Amino acid sequence: MSSPTRQRAERAATPANPSAAPSEGRWRSLPSPLRHLLLAALGLAAVTVLLFVTGDLTALRVAAVGYTMLAVAGLQLLVGGSGQVSLGHGAFMMIGAYTMALLVLYQPMFPLSVNMLIIVVVAVVAGIAVGAATARLHGPYLAGATLILAVGLPGLTHRYHDLLGGSNGINVRTAGAPPLLQGLVTDSEWKALVVWTVVVVGLAVLAVVSTGRLGRRMRAIRDDETAASMAGIPVGKTKVVAFVIASAAGGLAGGLQAYVLGTATPSTFTLALSLTLLAALVLGGIGSLWGALWASIAIVYLEIWTSDLAGSLGLSRDAENNLPVVFFGVVLILVMRFWPLGIHGALQRLALRIRPTKSR
Repeated sequence: MSSPTRQRAERAATPANPSAAPSEGRWRSLPSPLRHLLLAALGLAAVTVLLFVTGDLTALRVAAVGYTMLAVAGLQLLVGGSGQVSLGHGAFMMIGAYTMALLVLYQPMFPLSVNMLIIVVVAVVAGIAVGAATARLHGPYLAGATLILAVGLPGLTHRYHDLLGGSNGINVRTAGAPPLLQGLVTDSEWKALVVWTVVVVGLAVLAVVSTGRLGRRMRAIRDDETAASMAGIPVGKTKVVAFVIASAAGGLAGGLQAYVLGTATPSTFTLALSLTLLAALVLGGIGSLWGALWASIAIVYLEIWTSDLAGSLGLSRDAENNLPVVFFGVVLILVMRFWPLGIHGALQRLALRIRPTKSR
């Protein structure tokens, strides 16, 4: 007869669900890029099904959730990954949006994929310039430097009025569904599919970076720069790389927004946008790409719901414009009071409470 100690050891070594253990092991054995690409394909399939059972209005909102999620996910990597607080993320969205608008206006023969690649290159160059200049800054000094970027960049549209359109911005007409798909999908559904195709690929890349060697280096810098430097991690270079990746994600998000809306205006990319992205990141939960999903849903749908509420109550135009901001602030305060880790942290805690109950 075996001893009680040996029996406890055998029970600890035996998986709670033997049938699930081999499948989980096979999934974990796949290369990280392949796992994330498969998850991206599943996410795109789910969005496609959703678009086919809803209308054009929902398609535009789903597209807005998509490009907002990509922007927040890039900020997630920067803030939650490397610990760099940026108040100028909306400026990189503006760079991407205006690059897309100018390409459509002056180079209409370029396919959309080429435009996206050019946007990434432009955003990367801007990210290198800003990241290299702010790599030695910390805390409020870094936030202040990026704040200047968010405040000053929209002013260039007035300085170069003929090229950037001034306050009116640039209005373009982007291509809808290709002729072969006419009648199967509407232009709005096609644009939403294009947005989410780019988004899921971008999220897969961010996930691979976050879980790989570079992600571990960034987290080490976030936790303790001095210890990371003593361990041989190139702190300055890693921080610049994180800034560049976040800039590319923000630029792509802005380009997708201009593609869907057909316009790029400076009033869209004010400091308020950067602050909203950062606040939504805290709301969704820092440290996980799932938090970016909840954050983007909050940004898009809270504004829609509160605007509809203001309209139904017959409030003035000023109240209708400001009510979404007030409501978002109230929700953020409540979430931080009761769920300090954000929405995703609360869902994780709920799942941990439910799982033991199911196992019993």
